[in-house]
Amino acid sequence: MYAKCIKRVLDFILSLLALLILSPILLILIVIGAIAMKGNPFFTQLRPGKINPKTGEEKIFRLLKFRTMSNAKDKEGNLLPDDQRLNRYGKFLRSTSLDELPELLNILVGDMAIVGPRPLLVKYLPLYNEEQRHRHDVRPGLTGYAQVHGRNTVSWEEKFAMDVTYVRQITFGRDVKIILDTVGVVLRRKGITSDTSVSMEEFTGTPAMQEEMS
Repeated sequence: MYAKCIKRVLDFILSLLALLILSPILLILIVIGAIAMKGNPFFTQLRPGKINPKTGEEKIFRLLKFRTMSNAKDKEGNLLPDDQRLNRYGKFLRSTSLDELPELLNILVGDMAIVGPRPLLVKYLPLYNEEQRHRHDVRPGLTGYAQVHGRNTVSWEEKFAMDVTYVRQITFGRDVKIILDTVGVVLRRKGITSDTSVSMEEFTGTPAMQEEMS
């Protein structure tokens, strides 16, 4: 009952209230972001959402975040590496998770939930095995079980296993605990980057999938 009906109603109400309460902060970040990024303060990208049971395909939606990396390019016109485009303002947004606030709009319109597996890249869709794809049986979340158990410091396989575990055991109590744990993670600023990158390394498939596609 909670997962099928109540969860979505709560997501709508809470995201609407959060947008109203946080609107002054959002306006300030929009202005500062426009200055710091020398232009558009927002980052948008197509992401896969919940699987439509009628079509069997993931809904593709446009994720909205605050931009954390500039569009700085080299002499040849190519974008500089991520670590060079991640400026001080971008690092601040990531470390405080303020870059995620615009996703409240994604939650309000129904593309996302407050709690659920994080929406990843569309190009990863062919790389999931059957078990991993079950992470798309529900709406992706602003935060999730994997985000409070390692975030970007655990392997893809571990992260997907946690996502699927959550999908199969959704309860109101678990969602509340994940939200409370998220507050702690954000305050401690844990797991923002992986051990070898300013963001999570790209997913290239599980070993079995890599062999199948080679």
